[in-house]
Amino acid sequence: MQILRGWAARHAQWLAVAGLLGAPQAMAANEYANSPLVGEFITEMTRDYGFASEQLTTLFADVERKQAILDAISRPAERVKPWKEYRPIFITDARISKGVAFWNEHAEALARAEKEYGVPAEIIVAIIGVETSYGGNTGNYRVIDALSTLAFDYPPRAPFFRKELREFLMLTREEQVDPASLKGSYAGAMGLPQFMPSSFRAYAVDFDGDGHINIWSDPTDAIGSVASYFKRHNWQPGQPVASLATVKGEQADQGLSSGLDPEKTVGELRALGWSSNDVLADDLPVTAFRLDGAEGPEYWMGQPNFFVITRYNRSVMYAMAVNQLSELLVQARGANQ
Repeated sequence: MQILRGWAARHAQWLAVAGLLGAPQAMAANEYANSPLVGEFITEMTRDYGFASEQLTTLFADVERKQAILDAISRPAERVKPWKEYRPIFITDARISKGVAFWNEHAEALARAEKEYGVPAEIIVAIIGVETSYGGNTGNYRVIDALSTLAFDYPPRAPFFRKELREFLMLTREEQVDPASLKGSYAGAMGLPQFMPSSFRAYAVDFDGDGHINIWSDPTDAIGSVASYFKRHNWQPGQPVASLATVKGEQADQGLSSGLDPEKTVGELRALGWSSNDVLADDLPVTAFRLDGAEGPEYWMGQPNFFVITRYNRSVMYAMAVNQLSELLVQARGANQ
């Protein structure tokens, strides 16, 4: 766990710099050194959370405002891809084969996570596969730069990112890690599972028992943390995710959900012309949706576990990509054994 090794030395250097650098020299480093917003934030962290103002002043003297981050988050939204274009991005032969290799390499941790949390190994692997291609793309921005840029220079979502910046500093203190050393996405999502700092503090776990939580370079902790997240969001062990539906009649589209929440029961959908080859109880609440598939419209009933996946990323197509990748991983791994 290279991130955490040598923490004591880096932390000692950080404290030494705080004592050696005078205020004018520190403030000359970049625009955040003189920012009133940063000053208010440092006051809050010192007053309410017990941080040393000298440490934070030194830290923010080294933080860089990243215009590329502001450009990325302010960029007009691209056309929403239909399912027939979205699916091939995440479900590829390469992602399946890499997923099987990741599963085989970490089979013990995945089996233990499934036993302790009730979340299938294939779902955990699929989440990590969709998020970062099994750790291949975890982000190249320093998290402190990303969160600070968005907290202090992106007013539309400044309160959210200010909260995440606070959570980030608290997790680095709790995990005894240099806040300037951790990298993530342009929005501050971190590690193999791309947790935001608040999710890290709420759900991440020390699954390998070494005394620290490291989701950046420790797949075991990442696996346990994903499983923990899903269990805390009410994953139902042994239950399916989504069922393909057949629809008939003019009332079928009246059954479609307006959002991600389950709005109708299976019985109510049946009354509107929906059916499935899967055995589903009439009183089961589902999210009903239609996708523009390669072979035409696809109608689906997302069950409670489907809704849980959308808690990780609030997107029907994301949840479907995770679900279908997980199924293909099971098939591919079984065929290779």
